[in-house]
Amino acid sequence: MSHKFYRTGAFARKAAVSVRTLRYYDNVGLLSPSHHSESGYRLYAETDFPRLQQILALKFLGFSLQEIQQCIRIGSTILQESLALQKAMMQEKRTQLDAIIKAITETEALLHANAHDWESIVSVIRVLQMAQNNNWHGKYFTPEQMQQAEELSKKHYTVEQRQTLGEWGKNWTEADQQAITQKWNSLFAELKRLVTEGQDPAGQDAQTLVHQWRDLVQQFTRGDAGIEKSLGGLVSEVTKMPVEERPYPFPMTKEEGAFLKEAMAG
Repeated sequence: MSHKFYRTGAFARKAAVSVRTLRYYDNVGLLSPSHHSESGYRLYAETDFPRLQQILALKFLGFSLQEIQQCIRIGSTILQESLALQKAMMQEKRTQLDAIIKAITETEALLHANAHDWESIVSVIRVLQMAQNNNWHGKYFTPEQMQQAEELSKKHYTVEQRQTLGEWGKNWTEADQQAITQKWNSLFAELKRLVTEGQDPAGQDAQTLVHQWRDLVQQFTRGDAGIEKSLGGLVSEVTKMPVEERPYPFPMTKEEGAFLKEAMAG
């Protein structure tokens, strides 16, 4: 049975993308052509088209190229988690827009009643901003989990470190939390893949994971060695807890933890 192949320009027209896009996806390893001609031209097959559609769909949904690579390599689990986070972020943005509209409406009413009552107008806006920034934790954690997390924080961080972390996080929003959670979920999924496939902790994929892991830790600790050490102690205690007793999601098995430790020592 003969197969139909497309050169880059024809395949680009079929998919409604640019030739430059196809070449870029090939260079970064997202979508390589099925064949090459004797002259070295890229040749795409019909079977390449569904994968390109998947890439374009994920890109439209806001996924980074790295996240798209992980979704394609790992499969539906990380895709489902990422889509759920994307949906939650969109819903949060809608909630924020509703709050802004409400603030504008109440401000208009105050202006109509008393055009010079700026103190009341500013008060309305501040109350809405505080409610918007501070009330999201209860959607993800029970009071018991928040209490447990607070006790762990007091146990592992000094008073000064807790004050520093509080200052760093005073403007931390739900959207910030969702974005960082998505990044951590991607790393946990990649770690699970490496362990499942029996990869070498000293191999390139494992070392790439280590680099990304350390980058996220650095974002949290901001290079403070004391806070990083305290964080390590907290994480170590959490990983020893049964999963159902942990105050926040930390989906790492003992085997995965051992693999990560060995990879970091490499």
